[in-house]
Amino acid sequence: MNDPKSARRWLLATVCLCLPAAAVAQEIVSMEPIIVSGGLSPIAEAGYGRAFSVLEGEELQSRGIRTVQEALRAVPGVSLSASGNGLTNIRMRGGESGHVLVLIDGVKAAAGGDDYVFSGLETADVERIEVLRGPQSAFYGSNASSGVVNIITRKGEEGLHYGLSAEGGNGWGVSGFVSQRGARGGLALNLGARDDQGYDVARDPGGDKDGLERRFLGLSGDWLATDDLRLGFTLRRSAETYGVDATSWSAVDEASYLIDSPYTSDRDETVGSVFAEYAMLDGRLTHRLSWQGSELEQSYTDPFWTGSKGRTEAWKYRASFGIDGAVDQADQVVSLMVDRQRDTNTLQPGVDRRSTSYALEYRGTFDALTVQGGLRHDDNSVFPSADTWSVALSYDIGDTGLRLHGSAGKGVVNPAYFELYGGYGSVGNLNLQPEQNRSVDIGIEAQVLGGRGVVDVTLFKEKLRDEIEWSPVPLPDGTNYSNDTGTSTRDGVEVSGRFDVTDRLTLGLSYTYLDAHNADGSRELRRPRHTLGLNAAAEVLEGRGQVALDLRYVAGNLDTQYWGAYATREIPDYWLANISASYAVNDTVRLTGRVNNLFDKDYTETWGYATEGRTVWLGLESRW
Repeated sequence: MNDPKSARRWLLATVCLCLPAAAVAQEIVSMEPIIVSGGLSPIAEAGYGRAFSVLEGEELQSRGIRTVQEALRAVPGVSLSASGNGLTNIRMRGGESGHVLVLIDGVKAAAGGDDYVFSGLETADVERIEVLRGPQSAFYGSNASSGVVNIITRKGEEGLHYGLSAEGGNGWGVSGFVSQRGARGGLALNLGARDDQGYDVARDPGGDKDGLERRFLGLSGDWLATDDLRLGFTLRRSAETYGVDATSWSAVDEASYLIDSPYTSDRDETVGSVFAEYAMLDGRLTHRLSWQGSELEQSYTDPFWTGSKGRTEAWKYRASFGIDGAVDQADQVVSLMVDRQRDTNTLQPGVDRRSTSYALEYRGTFDALTVQGGLRHDDNSVFPSADTWSVALSYDIGDTGLRLHGSAGKGVVNPAYFELYGGYGSVGNLNLQPEQNRSVDIGIEAQVLGGRGVVDVTLFKEKLRDEIEWSPVPLPDGTNYSNDTGTSTRDGVEVSGRFDVTDRLTLGLSYTYLDAHNADGSRELRRPRHTLGLNAAAEVLEGRGQVALDLRYVAGNLDTQYWGAYATREIPDYWLANISASYAVNDTVRLTGRVNNLFDKDYTETWGYATEGRTVWLGLESRW
């Protein structure tokens, strides 16, 4: 963080909150599973009407999944496409990467009005990942048009805990944590480093590897100052450097499209918040005031690419009222939120974008029926005002083990800075309008195997209007961006399942069928038609050992051939297998091993870009 004022602000917030929190602890209260990011206030999973998935951090680690982007590949309705080691775009239900809002501890990770790009974001300090599918703009505003990914970091359990892990293979990685919690609060520190040697993205037999070096630090704390007032903060800082190969605009085939080069990119991220929560009327009325900020600075040694620095700040106030009791126990809750946001980006110096938003949510549970609805109004400084909405229902059908759920809503996405003002070799369009997505889904969840398994099937239909399109050739108005006048459609099916076959064997599956089309009827690119995931986890050696296998099948994926006629081509279908294992030497030390791309499959997710072959990693973990 190069801005001295920004640095002082982060330091002051951290010091002020660390001092009192370090000397106290908090009693942990057991609650039924909740969706923290399910609306303006947490909601029980059993009554959540929208389609969602929850990935637990402990399970991800035991399966050998070390990055968030790899974890998300197994989620129904989600697809990712990598262009090398440092650039992975996420799409949900066929939307664009900018239609998915990525949060870290509830704070917007993308800074400066741009999309969030996944690279080496690690799972080492992840407690859980909540993936919400369908429009969430009524609660989160722009960029939550097709879904939300909320990454919740580890805050620690009661008492003093600490641990270390290290592994080596195609490079090395280390991480550590320490946490202290007691009756009135706690602190948690997570940090790590990784040097992944990577692989040659250009497939040049004599080329160098395009690796990734990354460092991160996460710090969080909370303090119950009085019986009714809690203060807290979160802070996450990461810095990485990854290799980048140049592209050739005179390529004649796939092999000549990428040029092996020594170029690199530096990416520095800071995400954090400071908050206060106050309860009154015996917990029936709660208030939460927070300041949130994110900053991203990226630079390139490749002269073609333009570096940038973006920043987003927001003040958020939320009041929740329990109609029939304390908010955390009431069956009916009404919440109001006011949000003031500002972002800047060096892609257009001297310009900032501001918005003031108002949102209202009602949540009610009536025996087997749970209802949730929300309205939001965004007053923007650059774009026309926007109104979004959302409604969701969940209904348990008696003692049948069946639960019906459905949702509908409208989401919006504001144009990014480079779309408005230009950059990366393109001319922006100041007349662009926000994209609008309307969605409806309906699903059924069924308990099977006498309650030892659960299967969920969801049908969805979405329509996107005013989609922002890029043209490689300047349009009549001299720009490279425009709003499509038609409607883009996305229809599909999402299936997920988990089965505890025995006390020591668990099976899981995910499947997505997606039919995504542009307004002219052509199929959308980089949206696979079929994505299947299968996984199995087993305890062996009397529970001291664990073995996990992950399989992924991708078919019906299209991309543009960036040479010759620049035609659309179908990417070959592929199967991919990863396996991991661990063994507990004693109560605190565990040996780990994993093999990625077990069968050394040669496949691709983006035309012209190679993916990594088989890699083997061995490691050691210890926890106290």
